[in-house]
Amino acid sequence: MRNTPNVLEPHTLPDAGAATQILLRRAELAACVDRMTTGEGVQATAIPRLGLIRVSSCNELSHTLHEPALCLPVQGRKRVLLAGEVTIYDADDYLIVSQDVPISSQVIDASREAPYLCVKLAFSPAEVAALMLDIGQQPPAPTREAAACSRALYTAATNLPLLDAVLRLVRLLDTPRDIAALAPLVRREILYRLLCGEEGWRLAQIGMPDGQGPRIAQVIGWLRAHYREPLKIEQLAATVHMSGSSLHRHFKAVTAMSPLQYQKHLRLQEARRLMLAEGADATSAGYHVGYESASQFSREYARMFGAPPARDMRRMRQSALDAGA
Repeated sequence: MRNTPNVLEPHTLPDAGAATQILLRRAELAACVDRMTTGEGVQATAIPRLGLIRVSSCNELSHTLHEPALCLPVQGRKRVLLAGEVTIYDADDYLIVSQDVPISSQVIDASREAPYLCVKLAFSPAEVAALMLDIGQQPPAPTREAAACSRALYTAATNLPLLDAVLRLVRLLDTPRDIAALAPLVRREILYRLLCGEEGWRLAQIGMPDGQGPRIAQVIGWLRAHYREPLKIEQLAATVHMSGSSLHRHFKAVTAMSPLQYQKHLRLQEARRLMLAEGADATSAGYHVGYESASQFSREYARMFGAPPARDMRRMRQSALDAGA
């Protein structure tokens, strides 16, 4: 442990007593999630931005734009892909997504008897920045090698203080009258515990006003709002006071993809949603999200989702029918 002043130190490895307490807290939290979830998937709760997840079978790879959030599983195992980089985590770990990133995910260990159970707590970069300002502290600085790969998606070992705080937040669902007064306090504690964690410096990146995190968040916000438009890197870089090469380098360090690849993920995911949810045909869906060439759209769609649009839609609709049978 270093004696650097005003620095949050990471927790040491739990001793045998702490390990036992982790198992007990996790079992109680799993029982709460199991009792409070009545259906499959993510279920909203009375606490803002807190969701409980239940999946009773191993599922297919799904694609989504993941918001900044803590995902803390208490049973089962999941696989997440960010631009081809694979992360597998289970009840011993928690997952942090610190920026809006397009990911693919799949539950790989679940059954009716032992479903995948998870607590999801979404947060904003502004919350992290405000907390860091209030406490006047920063996590330990990363090594040079780690700082060069400041991914917006990472896992870390679940520790007792974090697990205890998440359990207290979920328990509040049983006493709705306490939510307004206590949930914001426990939520703030959870963010503090994450900043104290072994990888807390990664989360802190989005709260440093003079760092690259907020600039990348601003670029991501622009891409989300203007994904249909042609991408001009130099102009976009100028809006966040960066050079084109610097933007490309830092953006890829955070998201594992270039701004152009990020835009492509947004376009293809929205086109898939239009075809599946609104019944749009491939040509109109591709045109709507910014593709001028139907063949290019079909080719890039198949590369991302494993099949051309029409075949992918047939497969997904058949899967939905089979699941509902």
